[in-house]
Amino acid sequence: MSATPAPTPIAVSAPAPQGPRRTDKGPIVKKPATFVQVKQLGPTMTQLNLKVKVHVVRVIMDKTRIDGSRIRVAEAIVGDSTGCVIATLRNEQIDAAQPGNLIEVRNGKIEMFKGYMRLVVDKWGKVNKSAETPSFTVALENNLSSVEYELVEDNATAEAQ
Repeated sequence: MSATPAPTPIAVSAPAPQGPRRTDKGPIVKKPATFVQVKQLGPTMTQLNLKVKVHVVRVIMDKTRIDGSRIRVAEAIVGDSTGCVIATLRNEQIDAAQPGNLIEVRNGKIEMFKGYMRLVVDKWGKVNKSAETPSFTVALENNLSSVEYELVEDNATAEAQ
C-alpha cells in the first residue's frame, strides 16, 4: 500500500474591510460636495449634486394604498440661471419642493423618459430645502427636458445583428 500525502492546509484570509479606511485615529473627513449647473447635465448622468430653484410643481399621482400608506408623485420644473429640467419627485420630496424654494439635490441622476431627460432622486439621494434665498431666475428658455434624444447604434453593432 502506498501512503497518500496529507493535504496541505489552505490559508484563509479575512475579507477586506468595506467602506472608508482610517489611516490614523482621527475622524473620517468627508470632502465637500461639488455642485453642477443645469447646462452641464446630459443623458444617463449619475451622482449629481445641484442647487436649483423650483419654478412649477404639478402633482401627477396621489393615492392611498390598502395598508393606509400614501403615495405621491409630482413633476416639477427646476433650474438655475443656465437652464431648467423636469424633476420627478416622490412623497416627502414634494414637501421641500414648493414653487420659489431653493432646493439642494444630492446624489440625483438623469433618467430618460420617452427620449427626454428627467432629473430623478431615488432612495440613495436627498432633496432638501436650502436655507439660502435664490438670487437668480430660472432660465426657462433653455429647457433640457424639451430636447429629444435618440439612441444611435454603432455601424459595427448594427452589421453584427
